[in-house]
Amino acid sequence: MAKTIDYYHSLISPWSYLGGPRLGDIAAAAGATVNVKPIDLARVFPVSGGLPLAKRADQRRAYRLAELARWRDHLGMPLNIEPRSFPAAEGLAARTVIAARQAGADAARLSNAILRAVWAEQRDIADRETLVAICAETGHDGAALTAAAETDAIAAIYAADTSEAIARGVFGAPTYVFEGELFWGQDRLDFLARALDA
Repeated sequence: MAKTIDYYHSLISPWSYLGGPRLGDIAAAAGATVNVKPIDLARVFPVSGGLPLAKRADQRRAYRLAELARWRDHLGMPLNIEPRSFPAAEGLAARTVIAARQAGADAARLSNAILRAVWAEQRDIADRETLVAICAETGHDGAALTAAAETDAIAAIYAADTSEAIARGVFGAPTYVFEGELFWGQDRLDFLARALDA
């Protein structure tokens, strides 16, 4: 039976950035398919008890920075813990990734590149020209994908994916769902790998 992972994430989440490449490796090793599903956390947080970063307590924000530095060093991934263009409006980027998915393109590669643009390269993913360039760098037609991202059809899929995530109990990003089981956070990828191997 084919194995499928639903990957709910945010394109401005550092944790999605840190986990993206490893998710790809884990899925490839298990022969699993990844359904790349960017979601709107501004809709998820109010119904799940989450808070946007700016509204979190000082000690939580401070600990987040410490954890980002720890994971950056542990994984050996470049990461600016306070990048210039964060937080960026991610709607267009999310819909561009969905447009790639719907076109049968490599949505995972594009998603990882957009996340890397934010956290390693300090680029503004809310800027259309920047998105077009990132698409081109990953072998995609950026003009076509960003144009598709502006359509009602892609906007409807973004909304539906977010509603689906909420219905499945997703409350943060990244969340990986395999056979109905949720794995929240890139630090749970080892558990996902075990579930895939079971």
